[in-house]
Amino acid sequence: QLQLVESGGGLVQAGGSLRLSCAASGTIFSKNVMGWYRQAPGKERNVVAAISSGGTTYYADSVKGRFTNSRDNSKNTLYLQMSSLKPEGTAMYYCATTRLATMTPSGYWGQGTQVTVSS
Repeated sequence: QLQLVESGGGLVQAGGSLRLSCAASGTIFSKNVMGWYRQAPGKERNVVAAISSGGTTYYADSVKGRFTNSRDNSKNTLYLQMSSLKPEGTAMYYCATTRLATMTPSGYWGQGTQVTVSS
């Protein structure tokens, strides 16, 4: 079992930064590929970034160079540092366990944290 709780969302101006956190409970966090996903109103939920258990990172083209995904397995915590935020980044952001081969979620989700980027 794995429970995930996101935090760190909020309202920020375009060009600003936010750092999201995803705290995990359970012993299997360190063994899982973890991903960040976002869903804007009326749109599909899409993967933003993922990180393997060993720290190798993957990013959607839309966020490359602006977002940094990291994890601290000793603290069972996943992070997403977001910089140069754009209004189109307004969405609910979720962390989830992820299948690396397909970059799709694999079963465990958090409740999400809202990010709103004002223009």
